Amino acid sequence: MSDITIKIDGKECKTKEGEYILNVARANDIFIPAICYLTRCSPTLACRICLVEADGKQVYACNAKAKDGMEITTLTENIAKERRAIMEVYDVNHPLQCGVCDQSGECELQNYTLEMGVDSQSYAIKDVPRPAQDWGLMHYDPGLCIVCERCVTVCKDMIGDAALKTVPRGGEPLDKELKNEMPKDAYAMWNKLNKSLIGPATGETLECTDCGECIAVCPVGALVSTDFQYTTNAWELTKIPAACAHCSAACHLYYERKHTSIDDPSPRLYRVTNEWNYVSLCGAGRFGYDFENRIEGKDEAAFAKALEAFEKADTIRFDSAITNEEAMILQRLKEARGYRLVNEDARKFGEFLKAYSKVSGNALYSGDLESVHHSDFVVSIGSQLKSDNPRARFAFNNAIKMNKGAGIYFHPVKDPVVESFGKNLVCVNHKPGLEEAAMYLVLDLFGNREEMPKELVKYLDGFHGKKKVKVVETVKEKVVEKVTKKVKDEKTGEEKEVTEEVTKMVPKKVEKEVEVETNALLDMLGASEDFLEKLPKMLAKKEKFSIILGEDLYHHPKAENLAKLAGMIELFTDFSVVILPAKTNTLGVSLICELDAEAGEYTVGYNAQGDFVLSATGEGDLDMPALNQQEGTFTNVDKRVVPTYVAMPYEGYVLNDIANALGLKAELTIDYTPALPKEKGFESFAFDDLPCHYTNRGEEVRGYHLKNGKVRKNKAAADKIDEKAAMEGEIAYRCNPVLQFNRFTAKAHQIAQEPTLLVSAQKLEKLGAAEGEKVRVAFEGGSVELTVAVDKFIGGEIVLVPDFDPGIEAESLFASNRFQNVTVEKV
Repeated sequence: MSDITIKIDGKECKTKEGEYILNVARANDIFIPAICYLTRCSPTLACRICLVEADGKQVYACNAKAKDGMEITTLTENIAKERRAIMEVYDVNHPLQCGVCDQSGECELQNYTLEMGVDSQSYAIKDVPRPAQDWGLMHYDPGLCIVCERCVTVCKDMIGDAALKTVPRGGEPLDKELKNEMPKDAYAMWNKLNKSLIGPATGETLECTDCGECIAVCPVGALVSTDFQYTTNAWELTKIPAACAHCSAACHLYYERKHTSIDDPSPRLYRVTNEWNYVSLCGAGRFGYDFENRIEGKDEAAFAKALEAFEKADTIRFDSAITNEEAMILQRLKEARGYRLVNEDARKFGEFLKAYSKVSGNALYSGDLESVHHSDFVVSIGSQLKSDNPRARFAFNNAIKMNKGAGIYFHPVKDPVVESFGKNLVCVNHKPGLEEAAMYLVLDLFGNREEMPKELVKYLDGFHGKKKVKVVETVKEKVVEKVTKKVKDEKTGEEKEVTEEVTKMVPKKVEKEVEVETNALLDMLGASEDFLEKLPKMLAKKEKFSIILGEDLYHHPKAENLAKLAGMIELFTDFSVVILPAKTNTLGVSLICELDAEAGEYTVGYNAQGDFVLSATGEGDLDMPALNQQEGTFTNVDKRVVPTYVAMPYEGYVLNDIANALGLKAELTIDYTPALPKEKGFESFAFDDLPCHYTNRGEEVRGYHLKNGKVRKNKAAADKIDEKAAMEGEIAYRCNPVLQFNRFTAKAHQIAQEPTLLVSAQKLEKLGAAEGEKVRVAFEGGSVELTVAVDKFIGGEIVLVPDFDPGIEAESLFASNRFQNVTVEKV
């Protein structure tokens, strides 16, 4: 899109041709009221309050696209009249309960009613009963709903659940005379509003992944968190900016805090909110916020024992849910005292990244989730997106919905949510172990053969062939029929029979043999027979390509080869590559720490197993702060070093106290922020100098991007596919349920749950078990007993074993691969 200039209220504004006028105005700090429109989503024209005048003609700013030289006027006498009438209509039958409404103080209905000067009411209509509905984590009050449709839009265009829709209100129709008496747009808006409410898209129950983004975008108090309802006034809460601590997206959010009660002055977190125009949250980030470690004070005896343990230890085992600064402390302790640092997740990710870099020549992968959002063709391999990284799933869905995009989703576990993204998405549910075939297929379909090594071209060409197949076609065949009819003699007037020959074209099915192209990679992966036929249509007019590579690949027995293939995709295709780190700070830890493959004789565990355990959940030998009680930085999937801040106080010891007692010297943990390794792309920013906000243009101004250095390239070559790697039989997959990531989400009161074996309804029937029954899942190196639960968001035969509960010891059970052959039997 070309650069253009338009004028809004006389102010020159630079933008891209085709951008919505409303977005141009917002980017240039020009106010145009809008209730229904959401940045990053499709316009609905539900509110019509964004009326402006463009080159003398009234248009809707949310839906009208900018053209070079266009002149916009945001307010005229007629527009003011329309806007006031629209707000009067919105206020009709809206309950006067602002004093107790959860949205009061930040309610857009309140704000715009005042902004438009509504001080009287010209309209009225009989209301209908609108009882409140409990949707689990969410509460919907139709009495407060203004049917702006933001919730419907964000659920469809951003999240991908499409779980909400407008449903009939059942009210009386508007008086037809109003059409002539009211401003035109106010009448059209009211006519639609009066017919509709919001309801589940299927049946009476809301079937969704509980992200709660509908709560965030609701401009009034109609959709709120069930837990938050009637607990506080919004203006009493202190907003604390932070990064979500649950997955590698590290999404921007606000912890909202105030005192617990009149009798209890201790601070409490009441909810989490987000900058919903620019970033969406999953349910873990929104509802799993109260995982702080509340302790009375410093346990000096436990601290002394901790120091003894560190003196005795030769190994520190730790989880990737730590800050960059804590990772730096551990690395400094390794350098000073020779500890082994064990973190299998970050070590395997780091090894994958190094193997990828030696082929691609880049120290880091080229893409990020923002580039996925702006792509129009997306491929995903090796990730169960909705559980592994919800923001990656949101980006994938948004690219297909908003960019007229298309994509391919490769994964062994059938996912109905991803399948629903659109008709231009092909899901390939291949057997576990065939991830190499999926990577080679991407090179085959999208690679530039002129740039590829001859050996690779020859190998890929070997998968191509032709075969003759019988097809049935409908052809039109000429048929001559004799038709007898009666005709009247013009002279005598008598009727007589006349036989004529009539030629007709009659459809006829004909079987014939044709030659078609074949691709053995598609056959190997079990792709649909019409895949090659669909692909050209999917690729039509596509310009920006992204590929998402997930955790399955770097926990794979052939991880190094998969990494080389990822590097070749970077080199020889137009794809921007995103490699998803599995945990909060997997990427940061892999860059900062020199990690070891094996532990020694005595281990200190930091939120991990050990002979002496430092724990942020209160389950170890010495308490540590949880991530919502620390300030520091994470390195997220976007290769951005983002700050997070203290949401809840912590009275105990921190890792820096131990480090100082062992000979390191830093007053505060964040003193390590400017010391993060420059050779790995970090910069010398002091923590307090790091920004943390979004601009009105939607630009993310959080922390800084890692510098992507160059590395010496090796020859672009990879091993051939091991076709025998395809797994058969009963298979378990290490994967958490939606909303669970780690021991911290499992602790949060709204989403806390016990671990279960997740199965599809089809698989439950095949097991001959009932929900709630206990089964034993036996692995080659151990077993685990779990109760069975149906996950309505998966299909197929593979069972899912979670790892958010450390008691399952999933790391050892799935040490060699995220997929394992198992036996499942009732206990």
